[in-house]
Amino acid sequence: MAINDDKAEARATTDSGRPSKQANDDDADEGAQLERFSPEDEASMVAESNLHKTEANALFSSGKYDAAITKYDEALAVCPNYLDYELAVLRSNIAACHLKLEEWKEAVNNATTALDCLDRLEKQSNDDKKSKAEESMPTKDDSTEAEEEIVSAGAAKAGPAVQSESDSASKLAARRKRQEDIARIRSKALMRRARARSELGGWSNLEGAIEDYKRLAGMGNLSPADRKIVQAQLWALPPRAKEAQEKETAEMWAKLKDLGNGLLKPFGLSTDSFKMVKDEKTGGYSMSFQGGGGSKT
Repeated sequence: MAINDDKAEARATTDSGRPSKQANDDDADEGAQLERFSPEDEASMVAESNLHKTEANALFSSGKYDAAITKYDEALAVCPNYLDYELAVLRSNIAACHLKLEEWKEAVNNATTALDCLDRLEKQSNDDKKSKAEESMPTKDDSTEAEEEIVSAGAAKAGPAVQSESDSASKLAARRKRQEDIARIRSKALMRRARARSELGGWSNLEGAIEDYKRLAGMGNLSPADRKIVQAQLWALPPRAKEAQEKETAEMWAKLKDLGNGLLKPFGLSTDSFKMVKDEKTGGYSMSFQGGGGSKT
């Protein structure tokens, strides 16, 4: 798995004790006001972050995954915490490092943080579009003011300023490129989280992996190799998830039985004195007592 400059991720603290940032410590507390820097300071911070990221990419390519994580952390530390796209890129690359180190939980945490960043970015984009659309709608007061406005003859002949076609096309191309970038990072983060969840195992993780692969199956930007992986996993994971569900359910009932036996023992009873009977019509259960002299429901 190669890491390019368009990918990245930051890491959570690992069980191995390596120093690292928590998966969510780059975000301010919920509801807190994020500090925004001046354009000059922001550009300087992003440039420094990119230098660290470039070094991290090189370390990843040479197989030095722990060192790469440290460098990605440094890139994350200087990146403004309101630049969700840049944060998502960093988080996604760190998830890739954890996959290489077989640190599945940390990979899940970082990939999830990357996806959260992209969700915020899309929400902000949608809110901006809605706000601009509302601003462009004329109001009654606007119409009244327009009627009362005095317009010179020269201005009337000149008409309103018209945006050049080249400016409009360049802005449209930039927006399209941004959307493609977001979709690309989203697919990478989903692939990495799905892989880590499937490796972690357990009913909840396997179901989560299935949901991730289902989302990926509906995306149109997957490579043929990735699409093949998605299709294979959607075929292989459901039986594993069902087996894990049955195993965990049996373990849960066994623990409940042990607890019940401890409570019933002083009364000379055990859970074997009771039987759960399923009602085939309703799907519910009733309990019958299996003591001496017959059963009582």
